[in-house]
Amino acid sequence: MLITSPVVVGRSSELALLDAGLSAARRGEGRAAFVRGEAGIGKSRLASEAAFRAFSAGMAVLRGRAVATGATMPFRPIAEALLSLFRVGGPPQDPELAPYRSALSVLLPEWRGAEPAGPPPALLETGEAVLRLLLAVGRNLTQHQEQGCLLVLEDLHDADAETLAVVEYLSDNIQGLPVFLLATLRPQSGPADELVRAVARRRSATLVEPGTLTADQVRAMAEAALSTAPGRLPESVVERLVRDGEGNPFVVEELLSGMVSTEVLRREGEQWQVCGELPVDVPSTVVHSVAQRAARLSPDCRDLLHAAAVLGRRFALPVLKLVTGLDDRELLVHLRAGIDAQLISASGPVADWYEFRHALTTDALLAELLPAERTRIAARAADAIEAAYPGLPGEWCRRVAALRLTAGDNRAAALRFAEAGRAALDGGGVKSAVSLLERAYQLLDAVEASDPEWAADRTGVVEQLIYILIETGDYDRAKALAEELPLAGPGAPGAARTAALHTRLAWAAASALRWEEAAAQVGYARRLLTRFDSASHRPAVDVVTAQLLLAGADGALAGDPDAPEPPFPMLDRTAAAEELLRRAAAAAEQAGVPEVACQAWQMIALLERKHGFDRADACLERGLELATQHQLTTWQVDALVRLGANDFMRSGSSARLERAHRAALGLGALALMHSAEASLAMQAVLRGEYPKARELSDRCLDATARLRNADNHQYVLLTRAALAAHQGRRREMDQELAEFRRWDGERSLQLPLVHGNRAVCALLEEDRPQALAELDQAVGWEDRNPTVFYLNGRYGLRPLLRALAGVGDLTEHQKVAAEAAAVLPWNRQFEQLGLAVLLGREGRVAEALDAVAAAQEAARPFLMARHLGLRLVAEAALADGWGDPVGWLRGAEEFFHGAGTPAVAAACRDLLRRAGASIQQRRSGSDVVPPELRRQGLTVREYEVFLLLPDRLGNQEIAERLYISPRTVEKHVASLLAKTGHPHRSALCEYAATLAG
Repeated sequence: MLITSPVVVGRSSELALLDAGLSAARRGEGRAAFVRGEAGIGKSRLASEAAFRAFSAGMAVLRGRAVATGATMPFRPIAEALLSLFRVGGPPQDPELAPYRSALSVLLPEWRGAEPAGPPPALLETGEAVLRLLLAVGRNLTQHQEQGCLLVLEDLHDADAETLAVVEYLSDNIQGLPVFLLATLRPQSGPADELVRAVARRRSATLVEPGTLTADQVRAMAEAALSTAPGRLPESVVERLVRDGEGNPFVVEELLSGMVSTEVLRREGEQWQVCGELPVDVPSTVVHSVAQRAARLSPDCRDLLHAAAVLGRRFALPVLKLVTGLDDRELLVHLRAGIDAQLISASGPVADWYEFRHALTTDALLAELLPAERTRIAARAADAIEAAYPGLPGEWCRRVAALRLTAGDNRAAALRFAEAGRAALDGGGVKSAVSLLERAYQLLDAVEASDPEWAADRTGVVEQLIYILIETGDYDRAKALAEELPLAGPGAPGAARTAALHTRLAWAAASALRWEEAAAQVGYARRLLTRFDSASHRPAVDVVTAQLLLAGADGALAGDPDAPEPPFPMLDRTAAAEELLRRAAAAAEQAGVPEVACQAWQMIALLERKHGFDRADACLERGLELATQHQLTTWQVDALVRLGANDFMRSGSSARLERAHRAALGLGALALMHSAEASLAMQAVLRGEYPKARELSDRCLDATARLRNADNHQYVLLTRAALAAHQGRRREMDQELAEFRRWDGERSLQLPLVHGNRAVCALLEEDRPQALAELDQAVGWEDRNPTVFYLNGRYGLRPLLRALAGVGDLTEHQKVAAEAAAVLPWNRQFEQLGLAVLLGREGRVAEALDAVAAAQEAARPFLMARHLGLRLVAEAALADGWGDPVGWLRGAEEFFHGAGTPAVAAACRDLLRRAGASIQQRRSGSDVVPPELRRQGLTVREYEVFLLLPDRLGNQEIAERLYISPRTVEKHVASLLAKTGHPHRSALCEYAATLAG
């Protein structure tokens, strides 16, 4: 019989921590905890107790376990945990989960379509998807309140690399969610132990390490297990349990069970009596206890248990039937006997799966087997599984690989590990694929290279491993393995494969900005192209070469016989790259490699923007046509997003991009979805729809950071900087730009947008020289680097500012206006105003008014920019005596006063005074003053001064911004100090900055 304690003994502090975690989850304050300890210390008991308490409190409980089969399925414990809750009733139908269904389909069969919607999701996308699903589970959607959920993952030391990555992601991002993550693991060296220590060091999780039980706790545990009153257990029994159990709860229970089952310890009335000699030695006692229970079973039942132990702690009944050769009736009879002997039990809610009660039980049964017996059983099991499951779907390939290894067939094991690696990659398990292929590589690497079959196997495995390492960003390891491969000789059959491999290495090196290495890989690949029919390989090489040219790495291509002669000025580099890309696109289409063609057309479209967005769209439409024809869903949505962005630049409408965003959401392509959201947010900024821009940027800010999508996250940060800049909030803008620099923004091709944001902010501070200086810096950068941004001032705002400053003329302006980008509405509104300034200065009033009218038509979608342009042109019109400067200034003053942009509003009022026009009194309009400051008695003029204090400007600078005297500013500052109660100007500035932030 099995003797167990009905209560948890000696774990009060651990239980208190678990209770705190559950309570925090119910409050929406997510936590993570890891229980780390040796086998039998009570990790599973604590996990079960936490699950019981969570269930009793009305929380959702999800529970999964990793299994030690030599190599496990990606995400197995997480998938089991989700299925344990969703098997009945299905997953939650929260509409907010729609973008994540594709990523979750690798875990939940209900969300898996008949055909794959696209490539497997990135690992971090899966982590984010699981996070969002747990959030939905933790909320009581019917009552709109949080109920909390508990996610229990056991035996994390046996978990696959993907599961560990998701666990780390959850640990780092679970705060603020109604989720408690609880995981258990043994203290053995490996990735799981390193992960737990890392998250504990950065305080993303709590590490709990239960200690051994004290003598008193062992006594209390034994008394509870035997249902006897304190002090009624023989002292000799307690002493033996303390000495041999060494404080391990499982071993104590096994010892106690052995004493009772052998009747060495008997109950007589209310007392327990020792009748014979107590068993000795641990862990041999545990082995002996298991062996004793197994010895009482029939020989066939013992054989079944031994076969099951070779299969692993957790095993499938159909496989066990194949290995043992028993019929259904015999199998169930022996299985029931094993359950009655308390050696095995059903494994969760999954039918036909069973497990040994404890890992030590499995070890004890294996210890009874001779090595030859284990080898024989493992080989028989592998043969049976291969016969029963053709193609070895799912987890079977990994199990067979582990069994072949146990059977001593290293080559068969290596090939199965490699096969499992390919399957893991297809299912999105990139890290598992690397681990499995590394295992195969190590097994094959230990064999004599003289065996041609083994050498061919090794080469194939190494090539697969290189491709996956490139995908994971481990370029150095991939390059080192490539150097181990045999050189492709003249006419060698592997020349095409080798060329493709080095082309991929070249692209990886270019992506890592390692231009010299990329050029070397391209050169090697090109030399191989002459040895075989390279029609399907050459386009990819040309695309990488074009990337090198655009990056200014033309000097690195000196050894490439097919590359143009370096060096090139920027214009020629771009032209040469475009020629290569067009050649690649045409050849890729003809050779039937549509992915390369789509990539080439996408790059061509970016270059074609300089000639006009109709031409750029034609390239994207061709890529879209190819992607649709070949069912390349990710490339389809990518083209739709880019077409939507172009449509806004041509028309000011976001309708097409919004449709593309919905397509990305439906596909579950998170990177594209966030890219579309960031573009929509920037478009909202330009249209003056600031609340919408804030909502969109908030939605994807944390997600792009968590997903480590640097390019998307940089753009989101620049969008948020633009949102602040377009409202004249310099402090907020600088904070976002500082974060942009922290994300390696100084090396980003988006760097010109930094200067564009600063220029707009400077204009709203009435600092036109600074604005023009920023735009000059942006143009200087663009002259030295390829750029794909055409709304950054070069073709609109900068010509206007140069005209106002008197440094531009009509000839220069006409050159800018002739550029294709100048017709884009955002640029045209400013370009036409610049033309009006120049024409008005020459007395060509009718033409100047026509230009203003054209500018106003182009500016229709852009609320703030339209009024800013009128404020700027009105000053020149007033000076040169043309147009309707008073009307323009009145409209601009009204807008900027309502927008809380005091410097521009004040400048408009000053210009109206100079024009002799009446001015609407604004000081009584206290509605612009925030309630907190109104309660302190601030006037509108004092509030205008207050808004400029965070920048710590002097009285003279504030006076220039507001068009008042420095003495007046001094009086206002003194009044502000008195009304707000601050002791000095520095404290007042800090207070203003706090409110502004």
